[in-house]
This record gives sequence, C-alpha cells and structure tokens, in this order.
Amino acid sequence: MEIPYVVQPRQDTGLYNAKVGIWLFLASEVMLFGALFSSYIILRIGAAPGEWPVGLLNVWIGMGNTLVLITSSITVVLAWASLKMNNFAKFKVYQGFTILLAMTFVVIKSFEYTDKFTHYEVVLQDNTIYDGHLKERTPTHVVIHGHKVEHGRHAEGEAHGSKTPHTDIRIERAQIKKMENYGPWHNTYLAIYFTLTALHALHVIGGAVVIGYLWGPGSKLWKTDPERFTNRIEISGLFWHFVDLVWIFLFPVLYLL
Repeated sequence: MEIPYVVQPRQDTGLYNAKVGIWLFLASEVMLFGALFSSYIILRIGAAPGEWPVGLLNVWIGMGNTLVLITSSITVVLAWASLKMNNFAKFKVYQGFTILLAMTFVVIKSFEYTDKFTHYEVVLQDNTIYDGHLKERTPTHVVIHGHKVEHGRHAEGEAHGSKTPHTDIRIERAQIKKMENYGPWHNTYLAIYFTLTALHALHVIGGAVVIGYLWGPGSKLWKTDPERFTNRIEISGLFWHFVDLVWIFLFPVLYLL
C-alpha cells in the first residue's frame, strides 16, 4: 500500500506529512527550551545582588561555536538547494561540511566542559579561598595553577575588573576544608549552564546523526525517488535550523549577560 502525501502536499494543510510532523515536533521543542529559559530568568532575577557569577565562561569560545553553527546552517541550505537544482555531487560536498561543522561544535564544547571539570575552588580551614586549575593531586597535597581570592568568590582570576596573576600553588590536604570543581553541582548558574548546553549538544549530535545517515546510506533514495529524498533533506534542515536558533539565544544569555 502506498503511503499518501509523502511528496504531494495535503489539501487541508498545504504541506506534505513529514513537514507537518516536524513542525509539531519543533513546537514541543520550543516548549521544552522555553521552560528552561524561563527557569534561568526566574533564578537570575531571584538571585541576591552580587551573588550571580559573572565571567565564568570564555566569550571567545562561545563566539567561535556560534560562527560554526551559523556556517552549518548555510551549508544545510546550500545542500538542499543543490538537490533542487538536481546537483547531487554538490549536495554531498555541502552536507559533508555540515557534518564536519557539527563535529567541530561538539569538540569545542567538550574542551569547554573539560576546562570546567578541572577548574577548582579550594576553601581552607581558615576560610581562605584559592581558585585555579588542578595540576597535581596526591594523598598529601594538591597543586593548582591559580590565585588566592582576595575579595570573595570570583571567576577566572577577575576581581573587581582586575586580573590576578596565576601561579602554581601547593596546598596540603590537612589544610583543605572543601575542594570542589566547577561542575553543575558548584552553583545554580553552572547547574543551569550544564543543563541547557548539554541538552543542546545532544540535539546537535542527534541532528548530525540523521544528516550523516542521509548523506551516507540514506542517499540511495535519490536514485529511486529524488523528490522524496529532497523532502527528507528539507526536514532535517528545519531541525538543524532550530538547533542553531537555540544556540543563538543560549550564547548571549549564558556568555554575555
């Protein structure tokens, strides 16, 4: 039995079935990320003055990933346009770049995560605070490359707009009251940062897997039903644009504000 409306649009919606499905799915995704963004806003507004962390993230890394995703949105459109012009070879090239850019985004994000999980705040028994990246850990002592926090908690060596020099600091285990890295458990800001960015990264990976399948084994459909294959590329592209749009909101909210 032939499935109707896989190529031709439905009379009631003016869209073929897959496009109706992807728009309904994206509507649910808007509600998901909308709830998380709303949670961020409520937590940010509810934080006491001076308690919300500033400067924990590297803006240039975030900017680089933004450019990577924007470029991938362009290559997705060019891949779809190539199929509309019956140029399968160009489709393979452009969509191949899309996959590479998706992998680049995930790799950059993994470096950023690694930086946070190796970045520690060390509180001593006398409440002195040291902040820096772990270089050595033994049963008797730890060594971090960082600085002493002079005026309360801050990030990346910044205190009231000034840079504090980083040096190797040896701290005896017996002196340590608390030692915690900058994972999602460290504070509310990092908890929602990891929640939002990890969920977004899963969407990037999922979208890249689908695009990779259509670029590879799934591209056989082009030989038997090119119009239906082109529609599949359009659907995967709509999802990819949504993923990129979410990041365009995430970048200023998390990195700049």
